[in-house]
Amino acid sequence: MEMRYCMHCGHKLDEKYLMGEGMVPYCPSCAEFRFPVYNTAVSMIVMNKELDKVLLIKQYGRDSYILVAGYVNKGEDAEDAVRREIKEEIDLKVLECHFNRSHYFAPSNTLMLNFTAIVEEQEAHPNTEVDAYKWFSIEEARANIRDKSLAQAFLNGFFDGEYHF
Repeated sequence: MEMRYCMHCGHKLDEKYLMGEGMVPYCPSCAEFRFPVYNTAVSMIVMNKELDKVLLIKQYGRDSYILVAGYVNKGEDAEDAVRREIKEEIDLKVLECHFNRSHYFAPSNTLMLNFTAIVEEQEAHPNTEVDAYKWFSIEEARANIRDKSLAQAFLNGFFDGEYHF
């Protein structure tokens, strides 16, 4: 999503060359460069302590499984967002989380940060955002995750060691 107007004064932006950055949106009214603004979210490959099961969820009336995910709040570290989202959505405690990979998702203007989260309990207690959840073996998770989704690319990339977006 391209910025066309200054987020501070509303003036139409120009493009201006900035050394080391190239062409950058520039507000002639504020006399300042305006770098792109986008959302930041986390998605998690939630695994048990034995690392042999993956928890997937269904949401918003859709009949396919995806990864647990959510937006990072202003001022929040990504790792804290991982813990908060897992606690909020499925009421599990995160023991460890490890960053895997990021990918910009243009349809929602979001930089998606993917993590693996190891959780303590196996029985989740989903909130109203989650329609259903299920623990899968790794191969079952690969077979059941929403086809052609960013969640599928993150899950398969993590287990294959090679990401295809």
